[in-house]
Amino acid sequence: MFRLLLGAMVFALMAGMYWLTGRLLFFCRIDRKHAGLRLLRAGLSVLFIVLCRRWRMAGLIGVYLMGAYALFDTLAFIIRRSVPVLYRAGGQREGRRICSRIYRSGIVPAFAAGILLVYGYFNMLHIVSAEYTVTSDKLQSDYTVVLLTDTHYDTIQSPELLKKTAGEINHLHPDLVVLGGDMVEEGTSKQSIEEAFRLFGSLESRYGIFYIYGNHDRQLYTASPAYTQTELAETIESNGIAILDDKWISIGEDLVLAGRQDASYPSGRVSLATLLQDADRQRFILAVDHQPVETEENAAQGVDLELCGHTHAGQIFPVGYINILMGTLNYGEYDMDGSKVIVSSGVTGWGFPVRTQGRCEYVVVHLKKVCNSGVSLCG
Repeated sequence: MFRLLLGAMVFALMAGMYWLTGRLLFFCRIDRKHAGLRLLRAGLSVLFIVLCRRWRMAGLIGVYLMGAYALFDTLAFIIRRSVPVLYRAGGQREGRRICSRIYRSGIVPAFAAGILLVYGYFNMLHIVSAEYTVTSDKLQSDYTVVLLTDTHYDTIQSPELLKKTAGEINHLHPDLVVLGGDMVEEGTSKQSIEEAFRLFGSLESRYGIFYIYGNHDRQLYTASPAYTQTELAETIESNGIAILDDKWISIGEDLVLAGRQDASYPSGRVSLATLLQDADRQRFILAVDHQPVETEENAAQGVDLELCGHTHAGQIFPVGYINILMGTLNYGEYDMDGSKVIVSSGVTGWGFPVRTQGRCEYVVVHLKKVCNSGVSLCG
């Protein structure tokens, strides 16, 4: 199935590039139907696929150009059909001539695609905080929880941005710091994982720093991993970070923190019911799962709040909207039968050094106890 999907994607990219080169020849007023040019366009389509294998951004640039030109042609068609007076009224000839020149220049869609990519590049250079407040009568104290997820360390963003963010987090004096998976990935070297977890271990937290695995951390998608799973675990724990791999821990007198194994791990994971069988369900249960899945089951098991990442809020427009249409919890806060789910867009992106959808962020969750009145927060 994977090979079929990959083959279909490659074919679609080649067909799209063949069409795009034809449109560019049209805008340059060159006969694109010439047999020699058709052969050249086919060859360029093959070279485009080869380039995509060596440089991922080539694929994204190509797809955005294809989309921009297709949208431009569609809009032009709609205008011609919807506003015939523009093309019939004698007094509108000059306007028609200007519109025609703009269309035939082919500059507008290329400019639009370029603007989107430039925005995406600079958007990746900023990390902001996303704050949420969750109240519960199970809590006897207030807590500040910081979630860092999807850093993909030293692959997309400059590590200096994350070091600056670490300083911002320390100024918050959080009670808990949770590392929500994909902190490192297949492109991270052994030296870089050591640097990454030294940085994460330097975060200041009242109750400690806790880590769960994502789908990339253990470099499962490469035949030549830079480190073993044992080396990864030892590096994490040597920096004072606790791994919650299908485990839970009590925090204070009223909080249970449960960390899930990643849902895509080949060996599987235990059910949440099994994981929490010895936990005190009267406490506030905070679950951390890299992927926002099984949320209804978690709500049924009494989870009060679940923290997730993985989606990157789509990262590449319009993937986020496609996720939403497919029913994926893409980004933000959700209410699942009384259980709250917060999905972070992550600290950085994956695969491409641009973010054309969403933002790079760390999450700050304020857990608040409820006054006896049940209406306002305690001071």
